[in-house]
Amino acid sequence: MSERESSRYIDATAADWIARLDREPLSQEESQALEAWLSGDARRRGALLRAGALSLQSESAQALGPGFDAAQFARAKELVQHVPVTRRRMLAWTGAGGLAAASLALLVVGVRPAEAITTGLGEVRLVTLDDGSTIILNTQSSMRVRYGDNIRRVELLYGEAYFTVVPDGKRPFVVDLAGHPLRAARGTFRVRKLDDKPIDIMVDQGAVSLGEAGTPRAIYMPAQTRLTLPATGPVPAPEPVSPDLVSRALAWREGRIAFEGELLSEAAAEFARYSKTRIEIRDPALAREPITGLFAASDPVGFSRAVASALDARVEQQGGTVILVRR
Repeated sequence: MSERESSRYIDATAADWIARLDREPLSQEESQALEAWLSGDARRRGALLRAGALSLQSESAQALGPGFDAAQFARAKELVQHVPVTRRRMLAWTGAGGLAAASLALLVVGVRPAEAITTGLGEVRLVTLDDGSTIILNTQSSMRVRYGDNIRRVELLYGEAYFTVVPDGKRPFVVDLAGHPLRAARGTFRVRKLDDKPIDIMVDQGAVSLGEAGTPRAIYMPAQTRLTLPATGPVPAPEPVSPDLVSRALAWREGRIAFEGELLSEAAAEFARYSKTRIEIRDPALAREPITGLFAASDPVGFSRAVASALDARVEQQGGTVILVRR
């Protein structure tokens, strides 16, 4: 019986494969060798994913120049830009009732063509694809995976998803978005496709290209950029976004919702995506109050109590509805 590989050896081999993929597309023999390696020990796919993520982080650090301080950058990503604290403008980042992280259901996908993967209310699911790429599906989201010999294709039907794409020299990774194919060779990005709202694309690491490959209309989106697709008319250029904004937009991966200046009515609508408990605001002026804070997505009652304390309001509960009113 052969000796079981150590985790350190698997990680080193995965790093070597990532280095090869970075240098140039793999030959047919190398691609077959990689696939054979991945089909062996079950730990290998995860190791390749980790190695790819570490490579992306290293590239991002190098792009910041010789004066880059990794420790300072890490701290900055955890903080939201400071604003003067008042009862009206600032709610504590801890919110009320703590920050209960949502559970991630791990699903190793062996999907049939066009098979839909769907999350329910309040469910966040981590999907591991057969090439080592991963997708985190947010609450009430659905997608179809259509992997073939020449292309890796995912159709986001509705909802929100965070993609981590590992390199494949033979097959580009494409997300179908209502006539706007989103292509990535490697990287991490989020796509949000909600009813009655334009499609929102945000690139975290790496880069993506929006539009048919090789055409003049293809739009390049580097890391830390965001683009909103209009219902009609030309597609605008992507806009740069701060690391803080990216962190807030992706807080849902940890079961949290982050606000910075959104109206209370908008915050209530966001909580409705995660819970059957509804927040009702009967005072129009109260509904227009700006909200800043980080809250557990599964705790609309705790959020409402924090709001009531900060904005001199009171909370009433009627069945599955939380009512906020002025004192």
